[in-house]
Amino acid sequence: MNLIILTKSRGTSRQIDLKAPRALAVAMSLFLIVGAMIFAGGYYVAANTIQIDPDVRIVELQQTIDQRDAELAEVRKTSSENIDALSGRIGQLQAHVIRLNALGARLSQMAALDDGEFDFDSQPARGGPQLRAGSEVSVGGLNSELGDLEHLLTDREQQLGVLEELLLKRNLHEQVHPEGWPVSSGWISSYYGKRTDPFSGKPARHEGLDFAGREGTPIKAVAAGVVTWSGDRYGYGNLVEVDHGGGYATRYAHNKTNEVQVGDRVEKGQVIAQMGSTGRATGANLHFEVLHDGRAVDPLDFIGQRN
Repeated sequence: MNLIILTKSRGTSRQIDLKAPRALAVAMSLFLIVGAMIFAGGYYVAANTIQIDPDVRIVELQQTIDQRDAELAEVRKTSSENIDALSGRIGQLQAHVIRLNALGARLSQMAALDDGEFDFDSQPARGGPQLRAGSEVSVGGLNSELGDLEHLLTDREQQLGVLEELLLKRNLHEQVHPEGWPVSSGWISSYYGKRTDPFSGKPARHEGLDFAGREGTPIKAVAAGVVTWSGDRYGYGNLVEVDHGGGYATRYAHNKTNEVQVGDRVEKGQVIAQMGSTGRATGANLHFEVLHDGRAVDPLDFIGQRN
C-alpha cells in the first residue's frame, strides 16, 4: 500500500510505501496524536455542557448551610457562656467594692477623720469624651465595665493604703507616747516643780509626780518601749526606766519589786513593778518621771489629772 503526497509549491507528487516499517511507525504516531486531540476536545465540550441536576445542587447547598448554622450556634453558645462568666465576675467585683467601701467608711469613722478626706461613698473623679453606648450586652461592654471596676478598686486600694499608714502611725504614736496614770488606784501626793523637801525641810526641785498608795499596788507602763534600767539607783531605790523612742523615757521609782529586766520590751498598760518605799521615800509611793531628750518635764502634761 502506497500513500501519495502532493506538494503545491513544486506541483509534484511523492509516494510513501506504508509497508515500510519506518513509514508505518510515522503513520501510526500521527494517527494516535490526532485521536488523542479529538478525545480531549470531546471531553472538554462534554464537561462544560453537561447540566448538574438542580435537586442534587440544592441538597449540597442545604448541607453547607446546615453546617454553617451549626458552627454559628456553637460560636453563639461559647460567646454566651463567656458573657455569663464575665457578668458573674463583674458581680463579684462589685460586691468586693461595696465591702471595701464599708470597711473604708468604718475605718474613717474610727480614725475620726474630717469629712471628705477619704470619700468611700462616691465614685473617683474621672473625665473623657462621651461615647455612644449600645443597648445590648456585649463582650466589649463587659470589658469596659471591668475596666471601670479595676479603676475603682485601684482608687479604693490607694485610699485604704494611705488610711492604713495613717492609722498605723497614729497607733504607734499612741502606744509610745506617755499617756495615762501609771497606777490604777492612789492619789497624787506631790507635784512636779518646786516643793519643800520631806527630809531636809528646805525648798527643792521635784522632777516628777508622787503617787501615794498601798504597798504592792501594781505599777503600769504608760507607753510601750524597752527597759533600759531595772534595779537599785541612788535616791530612787528600786527603779525601772523605759525608753519609748522619739526622745521620750519614763521612770518608776521606790518600787517594792521590779517585774521586768533590762532589754525587755513592754507594752502600754503592762505591769512592770509593785509600789514600795525603797530608796529616799517616807512611805509607800511611786515617784514617776517623764523625760524628753534627757530632761525632766512635767508628767501632768501627759497623764492628766486622773486616770
